[in-house]
Amino acid sequence: MESIKDKVAIIGMGCTKFGENFSQPISSLIIDAVSEAMEDAKVESKDINAAWFGTLMGGITGGVLTEAMQWDNLPVTRVENNCASALEALRNGLFAVACGAYDIVVVVGAEKCKDTGTGSLTFPYGYHPSYGYMQAPAAYAAAALRYFEKYGIDVEEGKRLMAKIAVKNHYNGTLAPKAHFKKAITEETVMKAPIISWPLGLFDCCPTTDGASAAILCRADLASKFRDDYILVKGMGLAVGRRDVYSGRIKDRDDSDYTIWNETVAASKQAYDQAGITDPRDQVTIASVHDCFTITELINYESLGFSPIGKAKEDVESGFFELDGGLPVNTDGGLKAFGHPVGASGLRMVYEIYQQIQGKAGKRQLKNVDLGVAHCQGGNPTGGFQASVAVVGPRD
Repeated sequence: MESIKDKVAIIGMGCTKFGENFSQPISSLIIDAVSEAMEDAKVESKDINAAWFGTLMGGITGGVLTEAMQWDNLPVTRVENNCASALEALRNGLFAVACGAYDIVVVVGAEKCKDTGTGSLTFPYGYHPSYGYMQAPAAYAAAALRYFEKYGIDVEEGKRLMAKIAVKNHYNGTLAPKAHFKKAITEETVMKAPIISWPLGLFDCCPTTDGASAAILCRADLASKFRDDYILVKGMGLAVGRRDVYSGRIKDRDDSDYTIWNETVAASKQAYDQAGITDPRDQVTIASVHDCFTITELINYESLGFSPIGKAKEDVESGFFELDGGLPVNTDGGLKAFGHPVGASGLRMVYEIYQQIQGKAGKRQLKNVDLGVAHCQGGNPTGGFQASVAVVGPRD
């Protein structure tokens, strides 16, 4: 199987401010993100050969994108893979360019979560054989308790461990002008916050957010015509688990370990193999990972190979994933502080890495940024995740 490595370049990116954008319909968010990406790439509408639009609830056809941008007769495909929808748009556009079908394409993710009338806290997220149907906080709370039990972590100690992740991401969000939340918090604030689903408190949960993000892709051999500081896609992986759509039960499994995200492990292996990554902890220099809850990020450290299995606690306590640590994670605040408009998050993650590689990340700018990992997963800890991982890096 041939690798995708270095065949496709990202020559422009755009991202709206994430937040409670009640004054903007989804079309306005799309226009802002795509216009920024096109201006960044210095391309016009006539240069674009095709487009992919990722969204969960933002419309049922690609016409949502063409109507917003006033594009006639452009081939546009709407894709959806839960929280991985934006990276799914990237994956499809990436393969279309790599195979030679198109020279220049735009990929977009957008969502209006604040206007749906249904927040994530009321959405039936999964089924547990003992507890029945669970909403999102309950499903991840079960994962937190199982993780603490498996690795001998007292619940209060575990809550403080998760609090450190929340504090890190909220601080990083203060340095990101487009983030939803831009206020630093303390561990004690997190520990004393109202409980949403024990042991997860208010600050362990990401907000309900509106936003859009976009990228312009082209063949790598064309990239230098547009800019010198383009980035290259090094690898891309997708893994979708199995779940009975009627009962929510995991097919062929009556239990779930909850302490490792198997689909994320599989997707990252695909992407790492293509990128030539054998030691992600050492070779990856920046990562944007799915942190719908603080426990999600904690388990992702191990699922993505950044921490040894069962040892993420030591890395969190040492500051390994902070801005000045060995592997900074969620440098713009992540879902936790930047926000999580479901269909837009994956490309927002790539946008952060893109800016970091170009040295344009402002006060949160890292030194010596090379390979970056963007990771999104949708679904629930009881099975049926849709996990997507992209590896990007600078030109040689």
